[in-house]
Amino acid sequence: MPTTRIRRYFKHGTLTQMRVFEAVARLGSFTRAGEETHLAQPTVSVHMKKLTATIGVPLVEQVGRRVRLTSAGEEVYAAVHRLFETFGALDERLSDMAGLKAGKLRIATTTAGEYLLPPLLAQFVKRHPGIEVSLHVGARHSVLERLAGNEDDLYLLTNPPAVPGLTANPILPNPLVALAPADHPLAGGKRITFQRFAQEPLLVREPGSGTRLATDHAYARHGMQPKISMELGSNESIKEAMLSGLGVSLLYRHSVGYDVEAGRLAVLEVEGLPHEGHWHFIHAPAKQLPQVAKTFVAFATIEAKRLFPEAAAVPQMRLPRPSALTEGTSGL
Repeated sequence: MPTTRIRRYFKHGTLTQMRVFEAVARLGSFTRAGEETHLAQPTVSVHMKKLTATIGVPLVEQVGRRVRLTSAGEEVYAAVHRLFETFGALDERLSDMAGLKAGKLRIATTTAGEYLLPPLLAQFVKRHPGIEVSLHVGARHSVLERLAGNEDDLYLLTNPPAVPGLTANPILPNPLVALAPADHPLAGGKRITFQRFAQEPLLVREPGSGTRLATDHAYARHGMQPKISMELGSNESIKEAMLSGLGVSLLYRHSVGYDVEAGRLAVLEVEGLPHEGHWHFIHAPAKQLPQVAKTFVAFATIEAKRLFPEAAAVPQMRLPRPSALTEGTSGL
């Protein structure tokens, strides 16, 4: 912005002077302009003199009892009209955003959140069709990098990082569940001890992922080391590896998708699993959330429990059928 060229316009309350000038030019009278702007005529004269001094050339001339614009005054009058129209459009836009008729919502989450967020966002956009949504799904380290760079409004994570001042809003329980192919010998078993489960070859996420951190913690609290058969870079890869008979796994509840409903995978009733996992919407320290983000957090806190009522059932799990999850998601 070439501030050096327009610096003089920021002096002496120029917007007020322009408002007075616009009224004088339109009404052709200092007196009538004063009546419209609720200012005394001497005050109108002062504003006009200051604006003339700021511009540097005469803006009006007196012709009889009527005030008429000079050539420079006509140019300024046209510019003032454009400026006021711009401010009017800005005010209307801000009002729309405050009323959630417009605006943008930027969210980032790990791959574990890609089953949870779309149905929530679909219902939110259905209520507020003017909102534009940007959703980034990536590995945990990339989401934490975006958080450090304050690139988004909200971040959906199960394990919020230990960042001083970080704001975390709990949304929905998301505990670890033990999974195996539906035809696995442990499928359908009751009160399986963790020690028995730990004898199985384990499929795990890559080091540093939220799921891997929780898995390592689950084994550590039992004083055991996992029998890792394979490290994979996505939950989908882990599920496919399980279906190929390569092992069992611990995954977060809402990263399982529809494989349990379809009868491909089974949730094992393993004792001693941590149940404290919880989805959180977090945002950077000292960040002023836009109104649309605040509204979405409040909405998601309530709506998530309606869309995912099974979250209260621990450790057994049944996810909503695909039709219930995908209703209204075609616009995402």
